[in-house]
Amino acid sequence: MSLFDDTYKTIEEPSEGIFRDKGSKFIAYAYPFKDESKLKEIIALLKAEHPKARHHCWAYRLTPDRTVFRVNDDGEPSGTAGRPILNVLLSQDITNLLVVVVRYFGGTLLGVPGLINAYKTATQEAIDNNVIVERTVNDIYAVHFDYLQMNDVMKIVKEYDLKVLSQNFDTSCTIHIEMRKLQVNELVGKLESIEGIEVDYLRTI
Repeated sequence: MSLFDDTYKTIEEPSEGIFRDKGSKFIAYAYPFKDESKLKEIIALLKAEHPKARHHCWAYRLTPDRTVFRVNDDGEPSGTAGRPILNVLLSQDITNLLVVVVRYFGGTLLGVPGLINAYKTATQEAIDNNVIVERTVNDIYAVHFDYLQMNDVMKIVKEYDLKVLSQNFDTSCTIHIEMRKLQVNELVGKLESIEGIEVDYLRTI
């Protein structure tokens, strides 16, 4: 992602895809996914739902700049499951999602090309059954100001249609606001031009 590109593509909701070959069934589950710590929970739920499945292979891709990814073949020959799943995500240029493909073995070995095709096709089916959406890369900032400056601050919030995530109005006030990465320099500059206001970067989402 370049400095001037503050958008990325992802999926809108969970979806499924199914592929069958020589008695084996491959069920792909695609999930919007931002938190790696949730992976074990999702895999455990699918294993409980499909206790007789032979493999639960997966791949995920994270962050707006699309640099974080992991794959797992879960007992399939190396490179025949997780990587083909990931390759679909790469070819579609989508991120912040997890795809788990549950395989029921049908008794006939598919061979390396057959497995690669099966995991890829099931994943593609799940993505095709979803809606790909474009999201903006946003930064969250905390703005600290005195109560008397509230009108000046809220005027800027309204002018730029900023999302206020939380607010605490007392003698000294704090609001957490979300702004597009491309607007950060302009907005922070405007806020800091008001005397006595502090603006702190919190995180990027």
